[in-house]
Amino acid sequence: MWLKLFFLLLYFLVLFVLARFFEAVVWYETGIFATQLVDPVALSFKKLKTILECRGLGYSGLPEKKDVRELVEKSGDLMEGELYSALKEEEASESVSSTNFSGEMHFYELVEDTKDGIWLVQVIANDRSPLVGKIHWEKMVKKVSRFGIRTGTFNCSSDPRYCRRRGWVRSTLIMSVPQTSTSKGKVMLKEYSGRKVEVEHIFKWITAHAASRIKTIYNAEHLKEEWNKSDQYWVKIYLFANLDQPPAFFSALSIKFTGRVEFIFVNVENWDNKSYMTDIGVYNMPSYILRTPEGIYRYGNHTGEFISLQAMDSFLRSLQPEVNDLFVLSLVLVNLMAWMDLFITQGATIKRFVVLISTLGTYNSLLIISWLPVLGFLQLPYLDSFYEYSLKLLRYSNTTTLASWVRADWMFYSSHPALFLSTYLGHGLLIDYFEKKRRRNNNNDEVNANNLEWLSSLWDWYTSYLFHPIASFQNFPVESDWDEDPDLFLERLAFPDLWLHPLIPTDYIKNLPMWRFKCLGVQSEEEMSEGSQDIENDSDSENTDTFSSEKEAFEDKQSILHNSPGKASLCDDEACSCANKYCQTSPYERKGRSYGSYNTNEDMEPDWLTWPADMLHCTECVVCLENFENGCLLMGLPCGHVFHQNCIVMWLAGGRHCCPVCRWPSYKKKQPYAQHQPLSNDVPS
Repeated sequence: MWLKLFFLLLYFLVLFVLARFFEAVVWYETGIFATQLVDPVALSFKKLKTILECRGLGYSGLPEKKDVRELVEKSGDLMEGELYSALKEEEASESVSSTNFSGEMHFYELVEDTKDGIWLVQVIANDRSPLVGKIHWEKMVKKVSRFGIRTGTFNCSSDPRYCRRRGWVRSTLIMSVPQTSTSKGKVMLKEYSGRKVEVEHIFKWITAHAASRIKTIYNAEHLKEEWNKSDQYWVKIYLFANLDQPPAFFSALSIKFTGRVEFIFVNVENWDNKSYMTDIGVYNMPSYILRTPEGIYRYGNHTGEFISLQAMDSFLRSLQPEVNDLFVLSLVLVNLMAWMDLFITQGATIKRFVVLISTLGTYNSLLIISWLPVLGFLQLPYLDSFYEYSLKLLRYSNTTTLASWVRADWMFYSSHPALFLSTYLGHGLLIDYFEKKRRRNNNNDEVNANNLEWLSSLWDWYTSYLFHPIASFQNFPVESDWDEDPDLFLERLAFPDLWLHPLIPTDYIKNLPMWRFKCLGVQSEEEMSEGSQDIENDSDSENTDTFSSEKEAFEDKQSILHNSPGKASLCDDEACSCANKYCQTSPYERKGRSYGSYNTNEDMEPDWLTWPADMLHCTECVVCLENFENGCLLMGLPCGHVFHQNCIVMWLAGGRHCCPVCRWPSYKKKQPYAQHQPLSNDVPS
């Protein structure tokens, strides 16, 4: 997860650098920046009208270019970035979809239950033609959609009873706007009563009703009173302009941010004394002033702060976000991070998409689950101070120059989705290249695996966990009993009782502790023969004959071993076993030993320090009933008993998954025994 997060942050850094590179290229070719101001005098009449349409100002009664230019200047400064966005939006000939309502419930769900938006609905009465023709309606839909106004058509033939109850006996236009200034308040429906059905007249009617919800100030005394008043709004935005009514984008934003930001329009058209505006820091007209508890912020002085709906919407969302905004942002980031798995995962193509689907499901599930307690905590009353401090931190950070660059890049890439997707794909391919190169250097075999091999291994893993109990020490079993005997599955289907007997995979055997048996002070054969002769001289005279016969037999055996071709391997000092030395001693020493115990002499004592701490001390394998030889490979079970490695592996692989001594399951962990330290006086007298 941290690797994906690192790659995602690296991708955002690449986008930031790429945006600065594009700005440098544009400056090199044209000599202008996006924040550079544009003189409206140098623009054509068509471009001026495009700017007014994007800002939402009517120009139907202004036939001359001079009047249109003055209206543009009165609404705000024009930047190169805003001009480019407006022309690009005008050239785009994409048709905006309009909703067709099927009945009362559909209309209520979308229109009357929407608390933070404007709807424009054309009602078509029974056996009547629509009020606005098809061509004019398409123009109307395209014009109002740029301000976030949604449109729809309600045909009374689909639900005539609802139309009669509403009083819609003739074709008309209905606009729904929030009734109160509180968030999620009631909405009211207003019917168009004008006689002219041209697009400009209908749009003027819409903007007039939307602007009526904005608090308007006409004199300095009212401004002073409002400026010094403290109410429930922490964020207020003022528009100081010489206009009859605020632009449509400003009115649309006031409805969108109902309950979060208060919009105030200050009409300074007939003001004689403007000294108070100078006192509060307003020197230019028009001005967009944001007032917060932290101070005053002049909108339009930083990168990307255009006089448009999209720019101001992203600015206000960063200052006063909703919980839904934060959830959508986290959802986008989590999915971008999850898609990194498609490039980080190496191997077969099917494997990449299977891992991607698994990661997407896991990350989105965890995101939704983690948001549930957050939503619950936000409802608690004693977290209001925490919420206020969080918003204060957002306002401090999002009014910086770096934040304005980030918002400008967000608007740029959101308007160019192909560039965003291509850069993400290129970044992922680079990650895939370096990850593949790193794993090849580590000799990882999964890089060269094809789809068929990976599907085969996936089927093995699935069948292993489908039919086997989870008794393994590993997470993913590799080997499966179905490969050895494919008829086992059919046999289990034929005899249902066999399903009650669990099949235990043998992959846990490789995790059992293994080590080599070592002895302390291993001596040569000459020293051993001298020791045996010293014991002979000290023996009783009545046992001399018996001992001599045993010694002769022993010498004959030794001569045979020395004369054999493999004597170097059988009698080498390093390969001699403690058990052989035990056999080379006198009968009196053998009488003092018990079965499975070790020799009391120091030179024949096993090196217990090489044994694992939780293993029991012994010198004999109960499977083959032979003593441990010096250098032989041992294996221990969870119960603590020790055996030859080959012996216990054959025992367990045969289906007997338990200890041969205590019958404890060989795949189940057990509390370790208390260690018994061997003493020299343990040998019975």
